[in-house]
Amino acid sequence: MSHTSVPRHPFPTGTAEAGLAVLQEELQELIDGLEADSTDLGDTQRVALTLAQSHCLLDPRASIFPTWDAWVSAMQVGSAVFAAATTTEGHVQCRIAHKDRTLRATGAQWYVHPGTWLSAFYLAVVCREKDRITALCRVPLSLLRENGSRFGEYDYAWIDTLQTYWLGGQDLVTKLVTAVDATDPEAVDDPETVGKLLYPPMEMFHRFIRRDQDGFNKALANALQWHKQYWSDEEQAFQISGLVALAPLAMACIAHDAGIPIEVESEYVPAVLIKPNWCGEFPT
Repeated sequence: MSHTSVPRHPFPTGTAEAGLAVLQEELQELIDGLEADSTDLGDTQRVALTLAQSHCLLDPRASIFPTWDAWVSAMQVGSAVFAAATTTEGHVQCRIAHKDRTLRATGAQWYVHPGTWLSAFYLAVVCREKDRITALCRVPLSLLRENGSRFGEYDYAWIDTLQTYWLGGQDLVTKLVTAVDATDPEAVDDPETVGKLLYPPMEMFHRFIRRDQDGFNKALANALQWHKQYWSDEEQAFQISGLVALAPLAMACIAHDAGIPIEVESEYVPAVLIKPNWCGEFPT
């Protein structure tokens, strides 16, 4: 397969610098308040991910340090959500934004669900944080079900697949098939979102475990085309969430590290994040 390019949908950049400054300030306040109220982790995770993606508006390759710094902070907050939710002690030490912070145990919370788990997992994969990925893969599905009423079976089946893959468990292919089958448009409430955003990384993963290099790159190109279609829709076009295709980016990182050449270029999957160039830049 020759190199393919999927350009990002048009997105206004006029107020980007000012927007980054506001987000940065909001995030810093949230992070500094976490030791006093660790249940703010849900809002902090949302803002941290928004800031990381916003950096890629003006730095689409993720080639400058502040972008990496923001991605690491988002990864640290995402992991902290689950460290605080699962700890059996009264508190847990988490490094966030260049400082060790003592967070209180939170147990299950409104924000502890499949969506935040997947974000945390994908971020840990992009940042190549093996210990954090392992910790996330030990989070029981039962905990994610406690507040995950608005999530579909495909979410749980997909998480089960990713946890099984990372921990080297049994029945990986069967679990992946279960996840893919659960995304059948006939079986889901929102076929548009499921078909364009949730199914494509499953197809990429399927190609990856089969070591199908061409198939993987085709699946990546398709995933980015669907991502673009979804986020180009009038209602979604100015949402920061559309700037980076987080799940396909994480799958591309896994494939890259396993020796599959990535032959698709796109602002949706920042090139410098696909290669672990930044890893080890500072203690995380």
